[in-house]
Amino acid sequence: MRPVFLRLSTLSNSIDRLEKCYLVCPIFSGQLKPDHQQDAVKIDIEDVTDTRKTLAVSFEASEIEAEEAQLLKQFASQAKIPGFRPGKAPVAMVRKRFAKGVADELRQRVISKAYQDGSKESKLDLLNVVDLAEADIQSGSPVELRFTVDVRPQFDVSDYKGIAVNGLSEEVSESEIEEAIKSIRSERAEFSPADRAATKGDYVKFSHEGTIDGQAISEIAPDKPVYAKMPQTWEEIGSEHGLIPGLGDALEGLKTGDKKEVEVDFPADFTVPALQGKKAVYAVEVLEVRERKLPELDEAFFEAQGVKNMDEFRERVSSYVKGRKSQERRADIRRQITDALAAKVDFPLPESLIEQEAQMTMERVVRDNLQKGVEQEKLEENKEQIHAESRAAAAQAVKLQLILGQIAEKESIEVKDEDLSRYLVNRAYQTGQKPEALAKELRKDQDQVRRIRSSLLHDKTLEFLIDQASVSEIQG
Repeated sequence: MRPVFLRLSTLSNSIDRLEKCYLVCPIFSGQLKPDHQQDAVKIDIEDVTDTRKTLAVSFEASEIEAEEAQLLKQFASQAKIPGFRPGKAPVAMVRKRFAKGVADELRQRVISKAYQDGSKESKLDLLNVVDLAEADIQSGSPVELRFTVDVRPQFDVSDYKGIAVNGLSEEVSESEIEEAIKSIRSERAEFSPADRAATKGDYVKFSHEGTIDGQAISEIAPDKPVYAKMPQTWEEIGSEHGLIPGLGDALEGLKTGDKKEVEVDFPADFTVPALQGKKAVYAVEVLEVRERKLPELDEAFFEAQGVKNMDEFRERVSSYVKGRKSQERRADIRRQITDALAAKVDFPLPESLIEQEAQMTMERVVRDNLQKGVEQEKLEENKEQIHAESRAAAAQAVKLQLILGQIAEKESIEVKDEDLSRYLVNRAYQTGQKPEALAKELRKDQDQVRRIRSSLLHDKTLEFLIDQASVSEIQG
């Protein structure tokens, strides 16, 4: 069996939730007797696209009648009808008394049987049920059920072992160690007042008030006072994370008490729509300059780092840098392999898989932008662009998933219980949950479990390909 990597899509709105469950959950198939064949099932297949088919499954009236007869027996055996022992009530009375229940159950069973028989007899490698046409299922009448399905595309990927890649060097230079040590010291730095002009790395406390073409920004963007007027705020000179673009860098060379007018160009994609693409003028006054004081590399510093001396500290920093470079190397090899795989073979992609992946990508993009402060209105304006970019990324992701799925099958790569357990432990640690609680939560969402298994399978397959790759070392 091919590994399943994406959940089956929901069916059209023409069928109810229970009906969907019958189609996508094999557990319900046990209610149908596979040996029960009254008449031959007729199956027709029509091509919509290379990866989308219409599957028409027809039943004769006698088969529908036989299925209803079985249902009526089951209802009769469990029904409590006054004046009759269980299983002894006349069939006509059971049919009348439980007409709706029998009709609903018959519909579910016929649809489920049609899907199973159609899947088996057509020999199509089904991925998603896209739609189910309306059909009137009545005992005593023949019926044709038409499923629109997406199927796995036909392709073959070969020569995936020994992919030639370049491996970034893991050697650690003295300059890298020194840079890492400086970074560690900077994170633990203290800031003290400085009676001098501000320089890069200093923190400056200042006030500001902005205008655009003479109009106060407080009037242009009244809901964003932080960009309009602040009696005091802090900026690090040279930092890439300043609130107002370029304002912090303009403070370099100023000392406490200095005043200055600073021109600021807001980018066209700035998070505040009212300021996008605008040129502003800010009147600033420096209130205080603080310089960064790096901690001394002394006994107290080493003790705080959990080492005895400078040699031990440098050894630990070297190991940290080497570990980081090792991760970067593996990530870069992974990228090269996925690019190589995508270029090896070309084939049509199932539309429903692209739409599913694009929807998840869009949701992620919107969520990330909202967290960054982008306004919902701005996202709505760029909805079409976001969707187009998400579809392009989704198409590449789906292609890679299909390729990795085929390689996993060829190499008998599977997701085992220990893989899921390891994922649960890591995920629980990241989210601050207990593994048992996370496992209980996941059991309620089998779609998410399938996505997790899919992701783990692809990761295992990529790790296999990385280990099999032919790596040329890059020096330096």
